[in-house]
Amino acid sequence: MEIKNLSKYSDAEKIVLAEQLWDSISKKDLEISDDVKKELDSRIQNLEEGKTELYTWDEVKAHLKSIR
Repeated sequence: MEIKNLSKYSDAEKIVLAEQLWDSISKKDLEISDDVKKELDSRIQNLEEGKTELYTWDEVKAHLKSIR
């Protein structure tokens, strides 16, 4: 599949297209393994219990720049 001439569309139109493409994917077609589900549940639980540290995007970018 090839999409041609995306440059002729505005950013807003591209976003609508992306949303329509995403919405066209059936959730049942997106398979997640039991191990991934358990890991996500664990992370959500840790977040809800305040057992995880959150960072802003600016903090993440600064950290990545510092380790390069």
